[in-house]
Amino acid sequence: MVTFKLVIGDPKTKKSYQREIIEPDSKKFIGMKLGETFKGELIDLNGYEFLITGGSDHCGFPLRKDVSGPIRKKITAVRGVGIGKPSKGVKQKKTVFGNTIAETTAQINVKVVKEGKESLAKPEEKKDEQSA
Repeated sequence: MVTFKLVIGDPKTKKSYQREIIEPDSKKFIGMKLGETFKGELIDLNGYEFLITGGSDHCGFPLRKDVSGPIRKKITAVRGVGIGKPSKGVKQKKTVFGNTIAETTAQINVKVVKEGKESLAKPEEKKDEQSA
């Protein structure tokens, strides 16, 4: 059973919201790549449009845009996703996951590109915000 944790970042409110995507909806994400957009109807948010910005696999390795395919790979890099801030000119060898979403992906990070009518917050979250 394929399950993804979807982290939705809203640049307008500067808040993030989490949704759990289970089968059969999760199957629609397999094969999508970083940088692709998709309509909110895939996750029952009509009117929204989202951009896939990142994520991680089930072991915590980050998705990286310049590694193609749904594979884990050791790369040598100076900066970017999964790389700390080393001294000047120092290259690091790190393991990262490719840019394609697969069954082994655990989390997908997305950003709102086009806003819909309904709120991203779940009804329980709305109650918590109103009482605070």
